This record gives sequence, C-alpha cells and structure tokens, in this order.
Amino acid sequence: LGGMGCSAGVIAVDLAKDLLQVHRNSYSLVVSMESITQNWYFGNSRSMLIPNCLFRVGGAALLLSNKCKDKRRAKYQLVHSVRTHKAADDKAFHCIYQQQDQSGYMGISLSKQLLAMAGDALKTNITTLGPLVLPISEQVLFVATQVARKLFNVKMKPYIPDFKLAFEHICIHAGGRAVIDELETNLKLSPRYVESSRMTLYRFGNISSSSIWYELAYIEAKERMERGHRVWQIAFGSGFKCNSAVWVALRNIKPEGDSPWAACIHNYPVVIPELFTF
Repeated sequence: LGGMGCSAGVIAVDLAKDLLQVHRNSYSLVVSMESITQNWYFGNSRSMLIPNCLFRVGGAALLLSNKCKDKRRAKYQLVHSVRTHKAADDKAFHCIYQQQDQSGYMGISLSKQLLAMAGDALKTNITTLGPLVLPISEQVLFVATQVARKLFNVKMKPYIPDFKLAFEHICIHAGGRAVIDELETNLKLSPRYVESSRMTLYRFGNISSSSIWYELAYIEAKERMERGHRVWQIAFGSGFKCNSAVWVALRNIKPEGDSPWAACIHNYPVVIPELFTF
C-alpha cells in the first residue's frame, strides 16, 4: 500500500478488515507513517514548495484482531469503513500530483482546486456513510430535501445532516488549516469536534496517514473517550480519495505513558491566531 497518500491508513484498515473476515483467529498489524525524505522538493515552484512547509515525519501502528479472547482488552471495535476514489475525474486526479518542474526537480504539486475536490469527495463519501450511522430523523430530512430539490425544483440549499448526533468524536485528517476550517464550516461542527485535528496539526504538522491516530491519541490523553463513544475518522489523500472509518469504544480509555501527547497534553489546547489577508 506504499504511496497511497494521506488516506492510506483507513485503506489499510479496510484491507485488514477484509483479511480478518477470511482468516479466523488472526491478527493484522497496520503501520501508518510519513517519511518526507523521498518527497522533499529542491526547486522553486510555489505550488510544490507547500508540502515542504506542511509535512513532517510521524508514524503509528495498530493491532487488529478477530479473536474472541481479545475483546476484553481491546480498545475499539471497527463498525464501518467507507472508501471513495475520484480518480476518474481529471481535476481530482491532478489536484495532488507528483511531477517534475521546469528545472527537472521532482515534487508534489498542489492545485488551487484541492479544497473543491476534497468537498466533492467528502460529499460522495458521506452519502454512503450517512445511512449507516445517522438517526432516522436526519435521514428523513435529507431525503425530503433531495426530493424537493430534484423532483419539484424547489430552490433550497441541500440539507447537511447533523453528524454530531451520530458521533461523540471526529478525527479529521490534519492536512492543513484550510481543510479543517472547511469541514468545520460545512459540517457545522463545534470547536470541540475539531480540537484534536487542530492541535495535531499545530504540534506535529501534516504527518500524512498517521495523523488520525495522533488525533485519537489526543482524545485519549484528554480522558474524553468513554465506553460506547463513537469515533469518525476522515482521511483525505491524492487520487483524489476520501475514506472514513467508524469505531466504537469498548471501554473507558485511560491515557498511556508512551502516548505522543504524554509529556505535553497539559499545555493543550492552545489558542491559534486567526489568519488575515491584506
């Protein structure tokens, strides 16, 4: 699965889930990491210099099991995984694209259409995920709005389901401040839901597919994860891909001594200054 981009962690979990459904009494080890060495850009193209500023080195590992005896010590149960790939759209395929610049330096170019492509991929993803996790009331409102708009040509904005009713925690891939801002606005999330994503980006930068695990570790370090809590992990990556994983906590989760937040969690959250344009 190397080279699958920032959403590779959820892709790997989905693959591990499929393998564990076939192979009984087995373990599956998933390792997510970002190593910026091979993708460091040495040229001067502005669109290719952005990854140099955002990406940092990071890694995480998780062990999945389908053994009954492990249920008592397991932290979470994987409930749903939904994958969306928009590579058939040329704009989506090229919004994050590795290529050579005019001087022959290899780098990753980020298009100005990145946020639009992320929004489109997210819309497709949550259209599939919504019926699996949302309360019936939210599903009825969504369907009624779609019928009114498409069948009766009623001019109204599409109804955005309230995902806060379906999840206690949301881990948004810390790809950049603009991505987190966009999802916070479009999904009408409160600051608490995006706190783990913002603090992970602030503290560790964009650590690719491992960022959603650092965010989960942040929630655990804050002692906010309780038995029965539902977690939605959203990962974005080149392709363009948007992948979701839904977990349920099987017990109250206590902070771990080897957590990346163990030595500094008392300093967070911090106030991040607003950005101003002139």
